[in-house]
Amino acid sequence: MKDKSTSMREKLILLYGQETGEDTHDRLMILLQKYLPMIPKKRFDFSHQDVVLITYGAGFLSSEKKPLEVLHEFLNTYAKNSINVVHILPFFPYSSDDGFSVIDYRTVNSQLGTWDHIKKITAHFHLMFDAVINHVSSKSKEFQEFLKGNPAYKDYFIIAGSDTDISRVFRPRALPLLTQFQTERGPLSVWTTFSADQIDLNFKNPEVLLFIIDVLLLYIVNGASMIRLDAIAYLWKESGTNCLHLPQTHMVVKLFRDIFEQVAPHVKILTETNVPHRENISYFGNGEDEAQMVYNFALPPLTAYSIITGDATPLTLWSRTLEPPNINTYFYNFTASHDGIGILPAKDLLTNEQIEDIIKTTEKRGGRVSYKSNPDGSKSAYELNIALFDLLSDPGEDEPTSKKVDRFIASQAIALSLKGVPALYYHSLLGSRNYYEGVKQTGANRAINREKLQIAELKRELETPGTVRNLVFQRLTELIQKRRSQKAFHPQGKQHILNLHPGIFALERHSPDGEKCILCLINVSDSTVDLTLDHPAGKDILSGRVVEKNISIKPYEVLWLLRDPQN
Repeated sequence: MKDKSTSMREKLILLYGQETGEDTHDRLMILLQKYLPMIPKKRFDFSHQDVVLITYGAGFLSSEKKPLEVLHEFLNTYAKNSINVVHILPFFPYSSDDGFSVIDYRTVNSQLGTWDHIKKITAHFHLMFDAVINHVSSKSKEFQEFLKGNPAYKDYFIIAGSDTDISRVFRPRALPLLTQFQTERGPLSVWTTFSADQIDLNFKNPEVLLFIIDVLLLYIVNGASMIRLDAIAYLWKESGTNCLHLPQTHMVVKLFRDIFEQVAPHVKILTETNVPHRENISYFGNGEDEAQMVYNFALPPLTAYSIITGDATPLTLWSRTLEPPNINTYFYNFTASHDGIGILPAKDLLTNEQIEDIIKTTEKRGGRVSYKSNPDGSKSAYELNIALFDLLSDPGEDEPTSKKVDRFIASQAIALSLKGVPALYYHSLLGSRNYYEGVKQTGANRAINREKLQIAELKRELETPGTVRNLVFQRLTELIQKRRSQKAFHPQGKQHILNLHPGIFALERHSPDGEKCILCLINVSDSTVDLTLDHPAGKDILSGRVVEKNISIKPYEVLWLLRDPQN
């Protein structure tokens, strides 16, 4: 393997030229030496026991404790036997977007708690930190100094002049790309990809790169085992391009990989790129030099389509293409998150008519649709904003709660069955519903799935038999615990997607040593499906029943059949 220092030098020269690249490399080496003695010496390798919980630092509230303390209490009380990795969404001081407009990268939001609270959680769980490095808050020190004319921050941000060609820039929002600010130098048009409060950093300035690397190393010192690179696809901008997935962006991610392997080899990189599937998986690089993990962004819309229509065919066809570059790269399998369900990842996987059907279902079931601007001035759907439970089960349907829960559990079983590392949004684990009050209060569509929960009320619902929260949580906890007990679900094992019936999502999972095999059968339809298998199916690890060749699968039933791998 090429010496990491040499590899880092080469990348910096490619980014900044010979002289500046050499100087930046020298300064980077000094920075790494500073942090190296402080970085925890630990091991973190993915296995079948890894299940991630995605949550806000303020996801659980109490009048008596800081939210991070309440989160720790919830995890220890309810999740310690099912969850071992916790992704805490940005927990830093912020000015908007529920934390994604960071004022100070180095400080824990005092309303949530302190670094000590974070470290206490790391004593029991692996943590994923968010690196929101495409942009900072307009209230940040860095931007405020830029406005004042401080020369140290003169090139920290991207100023668009009359000769800047932004005609091809990909827009993830139906908002202006540029925002005008009054500065000591006069009015300037500054690049703001996501909102006027989120100011894009200028990575063409090596000072910005070193600033961010310093932040990432601080996260590692404070216990990060995984780092999520938020909105990383937009990182580097070049006039006249679409400013998406540029080679320099990939080079920066590869540089981060070199750095972590040099000083913190246990830390894994997850890239967040809500784009069509082929573009998304480009962040694996060659399998050894970029992200260890990418979001499986096509999974949420394809899962939703399967359950809504009762047809798993598109999901089955797409799943057959899911093969990471090597055994050390992984898909991050999720069905819901703090953001909405992205439409772009389903492009070319679903027809326009199929996507339009999901959009109409979302609106019918109380959800919202967010749009993006296109280069020709038109707008198109970008994401669906709705609680997943309500998307998959119309609140107005006259059917038993148990059936709605069955349908929802089937959706989660898909993510738990597929090869990769499963991640559950806390509102999915808890069966949450549409939070209309949040949309009313904030005016933001995404608030419909971002409710902060009072822990006392949550405990009451979780412990009351028959409530949606109680049923969803108990069923998912059992499903997760069964999964964690089976080496066949190891992310380095083999996977075979089977095409048995349109209403059935079917796959085989094999342990890396080939000694264990589980046949996963998930009925996504409202009808019983009868199948005749080529070989005896085996014992269902969920119910304990033994299944032969002929099998009837009830509506939304999930079967994980432990079978002879020789068959």
